[in-house]
Amino acid sequence: MKAAALVGPGRIAIIERPDPWPVCDGKVLLAVRMVGICGSDVHYFETGRIGDAQVCYPFVLGHEFAAEVLAVGPGVDQPKVGDIVAVDPAMPCHACDQCNSGRFNTCRNLRFLGCPGQAEGCLCELILMPSECCYRVPRSFSLEQIVLTEPLAIAVHATRLAGLEPGMDIAIPGAGPIGLCCLQVARAIGARCCLVAEPIEQRALAARNHGADWAGSPAELGNAVASLAPGGVHVVLEAAGQQEAIDRGLQVLRPGGVLGIIGIPRTDRIWIDAHKARRQEVRIVNVRRQNLCTQQAIDMIQQGTVEVDFMATHRFSLEQSQDAFELVAGYRHGVIKAMVCI
Repeated sequence: MKAAALVGPGRIAIIERPDPWPVCDGKVLLAVRMVGICGSDVHYFETGRIGDAQVCYPFVLGHEFAAEVLAVGPGVDQPKVGDIVAVDPAMPCHACDQCNSGRFNTCRNLRFLGCPGQAEGCLCELILMPSECCYRVPRSFSLEQIVLTEPLAIAVHATRLAGLEPGMDIAIPGAGPIGLCCLQVARAIGARCCLVAEPIEQRALAARNHGADWAGSPAELGNAVASLAPGGVHVVLEAAGQQEAIDRGLQVLRPGGVLGIIGIPRTDRIWIDAHKARRQEVRIVNVRRQNLCTQQAIDMIQQGTVEVDFMATHRFSLEQSQDAFELVAGYRHGVIKAMVCI
């Protein structure tokens, strides 16, 4: 089968890999139909690492995808051959203390697609996955909607961890796919006021057109909060992975508020204004992907309580994967989410 592999810093090449076979107990053989390029994929593309996760070349990236079931192994009742599925890219062990306490996203033996040292990704034609990771979706779903269930599930998990409730005010630094998904979920929950800080005007415009009460320059976030949520916001979900975004988020929180950190910084250390956080008794929550939120994400799309289609702005073939990564890495041409069609 063909796969788009990272073969060096900033370099993607089409390579041949053996077809995954046999389809053993509990596994499902999937034909990959569409893959979304995530910010974490771009980290690996540009630097070859995230923290201590270091790429050994060649390596296949990708973890957001839509697929069709081609074959199922023994013991698999669902999904069935021919089903179209959304896929949770996390494969927990179900045996460690974290899994036993329901924290599958922090499983001590977790295997995650496109994560060095764990599992290669889905930028390929065929892939084997545990059946439990595959969620059947209605035929009415577009491939783009299916792919976007993955970042939407992260937003569901993030808002849950942050304790966002109806009537609360929220600020979201960063209007990439994760930030925009957080905006959608916040609106679905019933947040009173949603403010989005984003330096790229096309992304700020997307936020304004799809639910934000205010979206604009990060430098103006403080003034916007003072006008629309004078006491400060209850929740900040930082989705930019930048020190400046964390600093601004902390400044606009009300006492007792929650700072949720979703973005992946390019540096190994970030800094918190300890005096500000202590005096305001701010709660800081780190968000690790998602935990059993895929079905809820699917349900929200099906019920029409969220919009995700507008995020899919660019499409490429597998052979054009290099171009897709360069586009996303450079934030060019108004890209929000680039999709690779296979």
